[in-house]
Amino acid sequence: MSADTPSRKRILVIEDEDNIAIALDYLMTREGYAQQRLATGRGAVDLIRDTRPDLVLLDVMLPDVSGYEICQQVRMDAALNDVKILMMTARGSAMERRKGLAMGANGFISKPFELKALRAEVKRILAGDGADAPRSGTGPGTARHG
Repeated sequence: MSADTPSRKRILVIEDEDNIAIALDYLMTREGYAQQRLATGRGAVDLIRDTRPDLVLLDVMLPDVSGYEICQQVRMDAALNDVKILMMTARGSAMERRKGLAMGANGFISKPFELKALRAEVKRILAGDGADAPRSGTGPGTARHG
């Protein structure tokens, strides 16, 4: 398979909005990640099981199945413990964030997001920092909720 490039991280983008998916595709390709896109929640968990991506960029509001349901199903499967999840939503309230993190997401980012902030969050999660250390390395402009 891809044993010749073991350091290349694989990212699965689950996003139904084409304009956001195109921006994510551009950024992930530029950062050197191998990536794939799914535009609906249907079949997402099966695809994650089959491909075992290093990171899933997961939209909360998807057709068919919500991002929360997908996150929960992935976290209930012990074989998928190594798969990291970064949830994305236009409804970036503190409650939405807490819900995503409580369901096992490794990070949570609100749309619209700056590509710089997304890139930093992707790197943080792939480096292995846990969800208990959100916003590490970000500037003083980050609002604190809670």
